Amino acid sequence: MTAAPGSLTPALRSALAEATDDRIFYDLAGIARVYTTLLDELPGTDVRFALKACPVDEVLAELAALGAGFDAASPNEITQALRAGAPVGRVHYGNTVKSDQGIAEAYRLGIRDFATDSLPDVTAIAEHAPGARVFCRIATSGEGALWGLSRKFGCSPADAVEVLTAARAAGLTPAGLSVHVGSQQLTSEAWTAAFALIDGVLVELRRRGIRPDHVNLGGGLPALGYVDRHGSALEPPLGEIFRTVRQGCDRLRHLHGGDLDFVLEPGRHLVADQGAIRTRVYRLTHRQQPDGEREHWLYLGCGKYNGLYEMDQLQYRLVFPTHPDRECVPAVVAGPTCDSDDAFPHGHATGRVPVPRAVASGDPVWILSSGAYAVSYLTQGFNGFDPLPYTVLRDGA
Repeated sequence: MTAAPGSLTPALRSALAEATDDRIFYDLAGIARVYTTLLDELPGTDVRFALKACPVDEVLAELAALGAGFDAASPNEITQALRAGAPVGRVHYGNTVKSDQGIAEAYRLGIRDFATDSLPDVTAIAEHAPGARVFCRIATSGEGALWGLSRKFGCSPADAVEVLTAARAAGLTPAGLSVHVGSQQLTSEAWTAAFALIDGVLVELRRRGIRPDHVNLGGGLPALGYVDRHGSALEPPLGEIFRTVRQGCDRLRHLHGGDLDFVLEPGRHLVADQGAIRTRVYRLTHRQQPDGEREHWLYLGCGKYNGLYEMDQLQYRLVFPTHPDRECVPAVVAGPTCDSDDAFPHGHATGRVPVPRAVASGDPVWILSSGAYAVSYLTQGFNGFDPLPYTVLRDGA
């Protein structure tokens, strides 16, 4: 976290300034602008929003109206996507971890596209979703991302060939391949490596007479408003990433057929910077620790259990609107609960945030770029602290 001001849409700035309670705000017009820009940068790509990043009905309805499909990870998410107005053919079951019951329920809801990464999962899909289309997830290293996602999901390229061969033998359609370069991927090289993996698997599949019709490039496109542990902007090379993805898609089409389709599953890229939290100061304290060091601690009304679950990995920009340009002290930032993990990592100097020395209980604090996963990870009131309500801003107002 850092106290440096970040970019805010006029709608978010106005809503934060007027708010009197702890709340997260989403700017629908801002989300629409990011979505439109994404289509312009990656023309012809089928965008399916990773619903888990922001399961807010109004956000999903806005994206569905713009033509987005959805990557759902459970029957409940499938139901929410359909309720938002997405055609069932524009929703896929993107979770490789599925129960037999979950597969059967998704099939009953009309889902015909399933992610997979193992032979037992293929067997279960063939039994409970006969004739379905499957796309196999290939594991990536996850290097360059804040969350690598490199072990729980995905299989080796060799296993992917066997999985899709088994899918064909089981009466399923081996429809595609997928990758995920890691959440908040900060390099373009990760995409280059992913395209190389896909190319190799497509070659092997072709030797077996299997020609997938699409490649799912997963998520990983970064948000732009986070900062690093030194308080500096992360500045992910988004333009370079877009160029790499365009070039990779063009190359695969050239090598494996011009009718190969591409799917993208952006999550935080679409919503993180278009959401912001208004919370308040509980207390700024100054205490000697058992090791003899004296530390300032800033306690907020919002923490890991009610909106900032990702604070272990992320630093958000903090704005203190009633204390601009005042003398600051380095402070550890923590949420309000009795859990010691409800705090930004503070084992070194860069874990401290410059906080105006004059802040007092009740002063407002704005937490920027907090639109991704804030609602997803809300608890139902850990320690008695309420989850954040949200407000959706329409038409930039």
